[in-house]
Parts: sequence; structure tokens; C-alpha cells
Amino acid sequence: MDKIEGKIMSKEAFLNNSAYSKEPYEGILVSSDLEKQQYQIGVQLSEGQVLLVDQVTDHEVKERLLTWIPRVNEIQRQYGVKNDLENYLGK
Repeated sequence: MDKIEGKIMSKEAFLNNSAYSKEPYEGILVSSDLEKQQYQIGVQLSEGQVLLVDQVTDHEVKERLLTWIPRVNEIQRQYGVKNDLENYLGK
């Protein structure tokens, strides 16, 4: 399976200038990008690091989340994330 490409960024940068942010499913983050009038979809790699995987309009968010949610664990494994609570404890 091909490695998912995306922009690795800090969680702070991912949420920067966002009027909206949510974690609709463990490991997935959604935030609004007010400048581009889009929503960003990211996979959380650690407490402070997010892989930006998609940018969509407000009409596409739900559909695209349905595409990304089943792939969260696969993407996290590709980037060496161990699926345990220590990833989210900031250690």
C-alpha cells in the first residue's frame, strides 16, 4: 500500500487562526482555514504533531471524513505511531 503523503505540521499550526476545530473520531482533527475558506483534515501523529491529509469545502467535509476515518490506523502505522495512550500523553 502506498504511503499517504501530506504535510506534517505542529498541532498549533494546524489549529492556527481556526474558528472551528473538532476531533470527530480519535486520531482525526478538523479545523477551518479562514483564509482559504476551507476545512483541513489531519491525522494526529502525536500530541503535538499532525499530518495534513486533505483540504475541502464545507460541503465536502462529511464525505471526506468517511474516506479518512477508516484509514487513521494505517496512516499512523506508516508514520511509526504506536497505537497506545502514551502518544497522547505528551511524553
